[in-house]
Order: sequence, then structure tokens, then C-alpha cells
Amino acid sequence: MKTLKTAVAAAAVAFLSILAGCSGQRDDSQVHPDWAYNSVVYEMNVRQYTQEGTFTAAAEELPRLRRLGVDVIWLMPVYPIGVDQRKGTLGSYYAISDYCAINPEFGTMEDFEYFLGKAHDAGFKVILDWVANHTSPDAVWESDRPEDWYVRDSLGNTVTQYDWTDIAELNYANHDMREEMRKSMRFWLDKGVDGFRCDMACEVPMDFWTETLPVLRAEYPGTYYLAEGENPLLHTDAFDASYAWELHHLMNGIAQGKNTAADLKAYIAKDAAACPPEAFRLMFTSNHDENSWAGTEFERMGDAADVMALLTFVLPSGQPLIYTGQEIGYDHRFQFFEKDPVPAWEWNARSDFYKSLTDLRHAHPALAAGEKGGEMEYLAEDGGLLVFVRYVPAEKSLDGKADSVTVAVNLGAAPVSFAFPHHDGGTEYFTGRTYGYGEEVILGPWGYSVF
Repeated sequence: MKTLKTAVAAAAVAFLSILAGCSGQRDDSQVHPDWAYNSVVYEMNVRQYTQEGTFTAAAEELPRLRRLGVDVIWLMPVYPIGVDQRKGTLGSYYAISDYCAINPEFGTMEDFEYFLGKAHDAGFKVILDWVANHTSPDAVWESDRPEDWYVRDSLGNTVTQYDWTDIAELNYANHDMREEMRKSMRFWLDKGVDGFRCDMACEVPMDFWTETLPVLRAEYPGTYYLAEGENPLLHTDAFDASYAWELHHLMNGIAQGKNTAADLKAYIAKDAAACPPEAFRLMFTSNHDENSWAGTEFERMGDAADVMALLTFVLPSGQPLIYTGQEIGYDHRFQFFEKDPVPAWEWNARSDFYKSLTDLRHAHPALAAGEKGGEMEYLAEDGGLLVFVRYVPAEKSLDGKADSVTVAVNLGAAPVSFAFPHHDGGTEYFTGRTYGYGEEVILGPWGYSVF
């Protein structure tokens, strides 16, 4: 066993049980809606979420999600799917035929509005997946709008990208198309959705986002916008949050022995230097793409899945994501173009684990994302061991009180230990065990502790 003795004079560990406010507005000291800073996002795959695969059935599961402690429900695309070049039996959610309608597979517009109302009544924010880069080849826009709303080849055919043979790329050189896109987004904001997760935001010209999102924020205060993309420029007068794709692949690499704790530390420093302090980074161990195409977190991360999940809740700038099925440890790759539902929702030890993470997040302003979150200071490191503290002073904190959280992770398959660094002692969050200054803390393979 490797042992590291560290004596660091630091502030006493504080465990505050104060929830951040959730009014949905922002004040002059905030860049984002106040509800967003310590929020946990849940990605709901409506097709697979229940046996019925409908909004009505999903609404019945909202109390379980409330118990889990998630704050934001991200609905994968809810719009009708094109028939032309459709993949599989039911098609890709991202091959949309009509931006202002509901996929009948999930129910009616009234069913959607029922779900939205029930979610809001339960205290959730709801964001929709918005696919601005393309539509299906047989979308209503392709048939009843001018031809130059789409990118076309020399023969006048719509153009696909990558292996997405079921889509048609939109032409952002057309001003009228841009205006209609904004009008379609307002259609849903008028219904009361709380923002959008924007699919392939990096494929859409940046000036569309900078022209659009500030206006929507002014018209619909308290709304939130998440970019599927990693470029720091996405945060310049545009998005609240973007993806931490590099971190995700790095965590996979560490779990598979291809990367090290030193690589994680280097990434954190690099990303902090590249992004504005207010940037949120969506952090995850799974999502709809990773699950279906790369495998579940258990396939990719094995015994490291838990410690990596913890990191998504405690790293600077991070906004954590839970994907459908993760909260019960469902080790299954969903079929993307077919009905393949979760067989049963039964609260289990995995649910308790994720609830402990959401509770930790909500109780500690130091873990908030963006400019309201705590600074990060390393207290110890050796091989796979990283010990760090997140600390926020009272004047910066979400609740006006100073807060600190100390995190120790073992990013390796061999046990490690370290000396508890705080002079006033502390209590381990998951076990309730107390430690005195200098006392040895042992972490097993891929182990973790929070104080």
C-alpha cells in the first residue's frame, strides 16, 4: 500500500445543509438563472423510459425523479420523425420532420402539456432537445419552403453529413430560414419550457447563436441553454453550458489504464484557462450517444464507474448529468431506432448512490458550477491519489455563507492512503466516520471519500 503523509493547515471542513434558491431569475451578480448553478440534469429518453413510451406514463414517474433529487429534465427530441430514409423501425429522434409538433409515438400535444405542467408543479425545470443543424429529408420545410433553405448538391438534392443518411442539412446563409428557426424555438418557450439543449451546436454558425440566445433570454427570463459542443467560444454571448467531452474520454481512459490522475489534473488546469469562469461544463459518465454506440459506463469504466460519477458532481465548472437507467444501474445499451424500454423501475442501492450525490451537490455551494462555484486547491497527490478542496467564501456563495468540501479519489487499481489534512478534523460524507488531523485515510481500488 502506498502511503502519503500530508499536513496541510486548512479551514475546518464544513457540511452545510442549505439548498440554493430556485426562483428561476438572475440578479446583477449572476450570469445564469439562479436555479441552474447547483442543478443536476436528467436526460430522459422518452421512448425507453417506460413500457408505454409516452408522456402520460413518464409523468407517473416524476415522484421517483423528485426523490432522486434531479432538478432539470432534458427531454430527448419530442418532435415527429421523418419517414424518408428512416433508420430502423422507429427512426432517429434527431431526424425531425416538424419542429412545432409532437411525435405521435409519445402522445399528443395535450399529453406533452400535461407532462410539462406536472413537472413544473413538482419543481422541475424542463428543457427540450433542439436540432438546429438539420431536419429529415421529408420535413415540412423541405416541401413547403424555398429550396435554398437547405444545402443542396449540384443536382439539387439535399445533403447529408457523416453517416447521417436520414437527415438534410439546413442552409444558414438563408435569413428567412434563420427567422423561422427562431420562431419555432419561441413556439415551445411560449408553452413554458425552460430552455434547450442544442444538438450539434458546433455545426451551426456561431453567429446564429449569438444573435438568437441573448434575445430569447430577454424575452423569456430565467431560461437556460446547453450546447452539445466543447468550443469555449460557445460561451461568448451564447450558451450557459457546453459539453465536457474531453473529460469524458479522459475518464474512460483512466478507467482503462490509458491515462492517469496527472492527465486529469492537467485537463482541469487547461480547461480552466480556456473557458470563461462563468462557463458550465456538462459532465457525465453516460448519455444517449455513449450508451448506444460506445457502451454503458460499466462496459467502459468497470470498477471505476462510481468514482468517475462522483467526479462529475464535484469538479470545478461541472454540471452533472444522469442518463435514463443510470440511477438503477441498468447495464444495457438501448437500441437507438427501436422500442427497447427499461424493464422496471425499482429503487435500489444504485439509486441511493445517485441520491447521495445529488444531496451533496445541493447542500454545498462550493460545488456550484460557473462563477459561483468554489476554487480548487490540491492538498495531496501521489500516483492515482488526488485530494483536493473546493472552497467558496461567503461573498461569492449562493447562500451567502462560506463553504468547503474536501474530496479524495483513488484513480487506480491499487489501495492508497493519506493523512487527514484538516486541523479541526472532519466527517466522511458516505460513511459518517470522523477523522482527526493526521489520521490515516485508506482508499481501496477506485475508492473515494468526501469530507
